[in-house]
Amino acid sequence: MGTKKRIGILTSGGDCAGLNPVIRAVVHCAVGTYGWEVFGIHEATQGLMASPPEYTRLHLGDIDRLLTAGGTVLGTTNKGHPFAFVMPDGTTCDRSEEIIAGYRQLELDAIIGIGGDGSTAILRRLAQQGNWNLVAIPKTIDNDVGVTECSIGFDTAVNIATEALDRLHFTAASHRRVIILEVMGRDAGHIALNAGIAGGADIILIPEIPYSMDKICQKLSDRQAIGKTHSLVIVAEAVRTGTGEQVINKNAMGQSVLGGIGQYLADRIFAASGAETRVTVLGHVQRGGTPSPMDRLLGSAFGTAAVELIAQEKYDRMVTWQNRQVVSVPIEDAIAQYRAVDPQDTLVKTARLMGVCFGD
Repeated sequence: MGTKKRIGILTSGGDCAGLNPVIRAVVHCAVGTYGWEVFGIHEATQGLMASPPEYTRLHLGDIDRLLTAGGTVLGTTNKGHPFAFVMPDGTTCDRSEEIIAGYRQLELDAIIGIGGDGSTAILRRLAQQGNWNLVAIPKTIDNDVGVTECSIGFDTAVNIATEALDRLHFTAASHRRVIILEVMGRDAGHIALNAGIAGGADIILIPEIPYSMDKICQKLSDRQAIGKTHSLVIVAEAVRTGTGEQVINKNAMGQSVLGGIGQYLADRIFAASGAETRVTVLGHVQRGGTPSPMDRLLGSAFGTAAVELIAQEKYDRMVTWQNRQVVSVPIEDAIAQYRAVDPQDTLVKTARLMGVCFGD
């Protein structure tokens, strides 16, 4: 089996379903197949920043329950940029060397980082500075990481949004209402597009396709004219207002967060058409819960493939899903590209041919 290795694994950025199946697969392959040691780093890079580093040694007996568990047992964070870490007094500090010291203290031979494009870019910068051996695994419910057809967490999020539409059909019909479902999608409309088709939405609004309120209201009017007394609209949170602005709110910590485009649209639909309109915002419901079978499969394939890259000493690479198989690409290529919805995508064409309105 070659030289025994000590590898770390961490989850970084926003959580999603499917992270625990990845961890489970890594341990099965690294410990069970190769006889290596696996160290689960707590709270992303903050676990390495701690002194001493905060981690859990992962054994085969620890992972049986992980296949169906949502979230991540290692914890994660999307705060605390290591190169500009916000200190209690409000100043920023470069704490990258503290993280690099934690990697060295654990005497790791390699680390597997599970993250989106932003957190993976940070991990790669740390790896280059600290001479780490890094392998990356893409995860994001937005499915916008470049060069992979699917990322961990996306399928579960689509399933949850689809189920929400399934349920909203009945209450919309009962009250003859327009119901708007606002879903996540920081920059891309993949969740809204996929769930909108699968859940039978009448209008799908995504940031990649500009819309007009006149076209939306015309669609609703056309449905009324043929006896359709209710309608479903699904909208990605990144969709902008009619004047091109993002709808942003401040949370209790003073952070700017996307959210509110659903209510913006509801107010204008009512003002223009008089249609009784309600809004449901799924929010973090899309991130939680039991991972779908697809996310379990993808997590298992990605986790074992990442260990295989380490066994072959192929570093600075990300595992990806392309053409029904796992392949690896340079991390630099993966984070350099952004995967938005192509307005000419097959699914967009499919929806249009079924009469779905995109507001354009």
